[in-house]
Amino acid sequence: MNRLERVQATLVKKHVPVFEIGDTVRVHVKVMEGEKERVQVFEGAVISRKGGRNTETFTVRKSSYGVWVERIFPVHSPVVEKVDVVRQGRVRRAKLYYLRTKKGKMTRVAEREYLAEGKPKTETVPVGAASEGVTAGV
Repeated sequence: MNRLERVQATLVKKHVPVFEIGDTVRVHVKVMEGEKERVQVFEGAVISRKGGRNTETFTVRKSSYGVWVERIFPVHSPVVEKVDVVRQGRVRRAKLYYLRTKKGKMTRVAEREYLAEGKPKTETVPVGAASEGVTAGV
């Protein structure tokens, strides 16, 4: 393991939330206002996920008072407190950039049927298992 890999390994969170493209997520973000710190919630659909190790990011898109807003979050940032999966989306693409051109009900993502156990996968996976392609609940 070279120096770069050692530094990247120290910057990675212990448990990564399990979510995929098309899922509707609720991201809890720490916001500093003056000297006070509070948690702000950003809820929307995950339209992309890119990067690896400590540089992994995901993009969430939501409608706020009729205006579409996209926000990019680093997965391993200490600013992102937690990510809750509200509903799982059924998609057939790796990136949902086509939603930017849609309007109204066409922007909805169909909900995925739950697995055979009848439970959604909302657990967190240790970082090593997530990078090896192992997913929880599957």
